[in-house]
Amino acid sequence: MRPFSLRSNLKRAVIDGFMLPLGLVPGDIQAPNQGYTVDYTPGEDDEPDTYLFHVVVSHERLGRIIDRAFSLLPEEVYGIVEIGSRDAYRTADVYMAQEPVSVREFRAGWKRYEAFLLEDGSIAAGANSEEPFLEVFLDQWKGLSLHVPLSMRDQIEEMLAGFGLTEVPSTWPAMDDQASEKALRLRPVLSLEDEYSPDVDELLLQLRHAWKLELNVDPDTNVDEAGRTLGLTLWHALVIIESVEDPDAGAYVSIWATAGSLGEMEELIDSALAGSPTWRFVEIYTIDRVAFDERPDELADLPPRREKADVHLVSFERWPGTADTREPGGTAGGNGGG
Repeated sequence: MRPFSLRSNLKRAVIDGFMLPLGLVPGDIQAPNQGYTVDYTPGEDDEPDTYLFHVVVSHERLGRIIDRAFSLLPEEVYGIVEIGSRDAYRTADVYMAQEPVSVREFRAGWKRYEAFLLEDGSIAAGANSEEPFLEVFLDQWKGLSLHVPLSMRDQIEEMLAGFGLTEVPSTWPAMDDQASEKALRLRPVLSLEDEYSPDVDELLLQLRHAWKLELNVDPDTNVDEAGRTLGLTLWHALVIIESVEDPDAGAYVSIWATAGSLGEMEELIDSALAGSPTWRFVEIYTIDRVAFDERPDELADLPPRREKADVHLVSFERWPGTADTREPGGTAGGNGGG
């Protein structure tokens, strides 16, 4: 992967001396109070009672505080990433580790992508641990949450005092989702000079590898953000494959299908690739549910109500970007089932 870079044509926004990340542009909003809030959080089920600290500082101070907060984590941690979603039925994708990585591995991944994580307003990231329960998490507005055992309150307050921070009644003004969208607008921060420049999806894939992350959704259901059952929906996946004969040759496979769950969509991907013995599945690059009105022109005749799961369209593009109209197996076009 070519190294990523940030856009050089962005001017950092400043509100009354408070510096914002490059990916946030202020609307009608006042500067926050720099400092921290602290709330008691009672544990549920077998979880312990904790304190939740929320720290907000001007951008130029943030990196040093995060680095110090990471030093509190134990030897093994679970990475977390939350990012704005393209999925038609949820606003955010949450990726969580199913197995721990060493804190050294986590911090190495953070350091590698730190410039992006600190500047891009679409992504939030951090890590937690089980014994003891700790969480260090940087949200999209680049507020730092520290979730710690009750016994660590004095330690955290002493640490924050070392950065000149004190407890404040509130940081950012309270607002609902609609007001927050008007208060701070997102803008892209990555420099995309050509088709080989790493984009957000590519960096997310690398973080998924580094921290062993998986999309945190139930693979056997298909619900919207409110928990309502959706039944069969249209899906689009972009899959990475490689040549069996030549490990340097690969392709992206675009698959459009109707499925009733993530698990069913993954089965359809397997079936779509099964007839290509000269190609090997590597991994799913992106996978999202798509509103019917957003289907591609090639699926203009697809009926809005489908009765069964099916693959509708398969196409692929060889690396390093040379378009090809054949499927990996060498046949033309896609699968037009209803």
